[in-house]
Amino acid sequence: MAARNQTKDLKCATHLLNDKFRNMTEEKKAIVRDLGFGGLMHIPPLRVHHQLLRELANNFKLGENRLETGYGSFKITPRKIGHALGINATGNLFPQKVKYKKLSEDDKIIFRRFQGKTLKSLTDEMMDIGVGNEEERLMFKRIFILYIQMAFLLPTTINKISPVHLAPIFEIDGITERNWAGHVLTFIIKGITDYKKKKKKAIDGCLFALMIIYFHLSKNKGKKRTERPPKPWIANWSKEQLVERMSAETEEILVSKHNITQSKKKKVVVEDSSSEEDQYFDGERYEISSEELDELLRKNVDKSAAEGENEADLRSTEGRYVSSET
Repeated sequence: MAARNQTKDLKCATHLLNDKFRNMTEEKKAIVRDLGFGGLMHIPPLRVHHQLLRELANNFKLGENRLETGYGSFKITPRKIGHALGINATGNLFPQKVKYKKLSEDDKIIFRRFQGKTLKSLTDEMMDIGVGNEEERLMFKRIFILYIQMAFLLPTTINKISPVHLAPIFEIDGITERNWAGHVLTFIIKGITDYKKKKKKAIDGCLFALMIIYFHLSKNKGKKRTERPPKPWIANWSKEQLVERMSAETEEILVSKHNITQSKKKKVVVEDSSSEEDQYFDGERYEISSEELDELLRKNVDKSAAEGENEADLRSTEGRYVSSET
């Protein structure tokens, strides 16, 4: 049933990510931790509800970087993303593109090696490559950095490496000092901007990070600092707790959309050129034929269903969700 919540307009490969970490050798896991991505190993295998992720995007206020919810307005910053996922949130951002002409000859070879690679081919290489010597370890680092961006941190619905994914592999020496959380947030903002303003159907970016921030802050709102759970925030959520919260949120979204549609069905405004007052159909008072009314109601229901898709938001969840976590 969860599969019905998946679309090709979003990518959130938490199930795949968990599986690869689980099957990695201990030597590779140690390298991943050294790169600063150990926090991502806490992500459980999930079928994330894409409907919920889309609502998060709909309620993200561009220009202010705020997530508007029934629990309040949450400012989304690199620091919060860093806390949520356990990745670095200080230092310089990566360049958005690699300037091929300015690369050294050795780096040009690396660029061509990975250009156009698919997520599947990267995943296979990452799992198959050895890490017995320094050369192999360096190659594993580059492959993993590309993989983790494509699969999770900077996902797109295009199944090939993007120019933005390539930039970090040429910064290996200082990779842990770079602002990965800022890198993730920049990509989220770009994805939501393209979705909202350019009417792009797909939404690129790690919307899972927004979900964890939303869940954590709404659950711990009003708590003293000493009462709040430790970082990374994702480590404090079990698979069962995340599934329960996602289900509750998704149910509220569906109920909200249903209520919007039903309320619009009750009120049918009929323009009358001879009167300035709106005519309301309430089962007793109307001045049109039954055939005309049936047609008008049909059009109104169709329109309501379409508008309802855009009007439901996370505010409907206020006061309705109670966590079972103790």
